[in-house]
Amino acid sequence: MIDPASTADGGWRFDGLRALYINCTLKRSPELSHTDGLIDISRAIMDKHGVAVTVLRAIDHDIATGVWPDMTGHGWPSDAWPAIYQQVLDADILVLCGPIWLGDNSSVMKRVIERLYACSHLLNQAGQYACYGRVGGRLITGSGVGWRRTMWLEARRPRGQGRGRRSSALTPRVGEHAGCVLGNLKTLVQQRAGQH
Repeated sequence: MIDPASTADGGWRFDGLRALYINCTLKRSPELSHTDGLIDISRAIMDKHGVAVTVLRAIDHDIATGVWPDMTGHGWPSDAWPAIYQQVLDADILVLCGPIWLGDNSSVMKRVIERLYACSHLLNQAGQYACYGRVGGRLITGSGVGWRRTMWLEARRPRGQGRGRRSSALTPRVGEHAGCVLGNLKTLVQQRAGQH
């Protein structure tokens, strides 16, 4: 169990928790991504509170299209998703990040969501959904057109993928209004400790 500890300044520490940010920008590394800028703000908060953070840029990986956990058994010569999904399982917090294009998620985000859905039937050793007991969040960058629709859609997806989600974990960065996601780590830690 992870027990949140207070720091000298009264803040919380969450050493032992891991967060995975999947950046669904359309830009390959090392090209500048506005989504990376928002991730950096959120990551700094996570780092400050002791959360170990990994950032993965999805477009840099050969993620096959499809709705099976491993598409190499379904006609694709390669598929990076099984290795990425292992990182999803290793994380306590999954944050899907990406831009709005034409009022909707990027095509990369849609592919990641499809692949998460492809794994939604998998169970852990206790017979629960594989992502049971973890939380998900969302960071969106864009011009403002479509962010409410995108957030509304995303608010419903993590539960279907076995992850809980709190409304405070859905944060857009639109124009002058910037935000970041920390999620509700105290609640997560208390749930894990059985202290609802």
